[in-house]
Amino acid sequence: MSGVPPDDPFAGVPFFAELSKAMAARGPVQWDVARHVALVTVGAAQGEDNVDPLARAGFDALLPVAGRHVREAVVPLTGAFAAPKMEVVNRSGWVHHTLESYRGVFTEFARSVTGADGDGADAGDARSSAPAGADAFAALTRMLAPMMLGMSIGTMVGQLATRAFGQYDLPVPREPANRIILCARNVDGFAVEWSIPVPEMRTWVLCEELTRHAILGAAQVRGDLLAAITAHAAGFRPDASALADRMGGLADASSDPGALMQRLLGDPTMLLGASRTPAQERLAPRLEAMVAALLGCADLVVDGIAVRALGGAGRVAEAVRRRRVEAAASDRFVERLLGVRLQETALARGASWARGVVERGGIDGLARMFAAPGRLPTPAELDAPGLWLERISLG
Repeated sequence: MSGVPPDDPFAGVPFFAELSKAMAARGPVQWDVARHVALVTVGAAQGEDNVDPLARAGFDALLPVAGRHVREAVVPLTGAFAAPKMEVVNRSGWVHHTLESYRGVFTEFARSVTGADGDGADAGDARSSAPAGADAFAALTRMLAPMMLGMSIGTMVGQLATRAFGQYDLPVPREPANRIILCARNVDGFAVEWSIPVPEMRTWVLCEELTRHAILGAAQVRGDLLAAITAHAAGFRPDASALADRMGGLADASSDPGALMQRLLGDPTMLLGASRTPAQERLAPRLEAMVAALLGCADLVVDGIAVRALGGAGRVAEAVRRRRVEAAASDRFVERLLGVRLQETALARGASWARGVVERGGIDGLARMFAAPGRLPTPAELDAPGLWLERISLG
């Protein structure tokens, strides 16, 4: 089924046919549009070369060694380590995996920004305060929202695919829980750019991805983290007035239509006039503390593994973490949407917290975070490791 009504008068006109499909589509997101736009963004709309068999073999050869080091390091923390399956993919493969894995959280976001979550009160309040003409503009936007969201999500995921090493560049647990994906082209390209030996770079990325998989995916913390991320993504509300103001401001500020369109497509909160809510503002510090603590723990583990597996690899760690805090605009938009902003100050707080816990309570003290759900630190505890240890001990 094409989704176009059989008596559609515009069916023979390409532009109107596509527009009609979008308007007739069911669901809050046009996933076919998202996939196509993402593939265009990575230059793979007409296909892409498969991963070089030598590169795939290189990762396969390094996986057992990296897995053994990660197992030895994380089992004392999480209590278990189940080696995941590894898929080495090209950029288009990364796109397909990511769109499928993030479908649930992107759907929650789409429902929130289009007012399709049944919360008529918020949408009505936004419309009543909108300036003249904004209601009609907002109505048209809602009509086209599935296509617009597909374009925006596809743009973001495509841009991420041009630089992501694996699936944990964004610290969000994925499904299926027994798999990790690595983008060989991006890993090897970064190694060449920074004059790092390719095997060393591959080993470091494998260790980091496996460690993050074990820590972010631990049953005791995974549920808390995913619940907070989903709540944040579902917390936006449509705001017709904000949409009109942003569009007017962008039009005044930009003399480059291409740059304006790229910015709009890369930020669905701007494209659809979504506004943050008080609930999100309250959630944001808690979610930032969760992510910072988990990444601080993972970085501590990876640094220790690097000493044993690579004799240090401080140069690799420095280059990768500089890349992390100097992320592209596309990363920032997705981080804002999911509430997992990887700002340098937050990452430094997380690293300091993890070191502080180990200094006071050893690895056993840090392992208490994984002993039961609800043990991730609060924002106040992230700056006071002793306070967190005291609460966990009392619990």
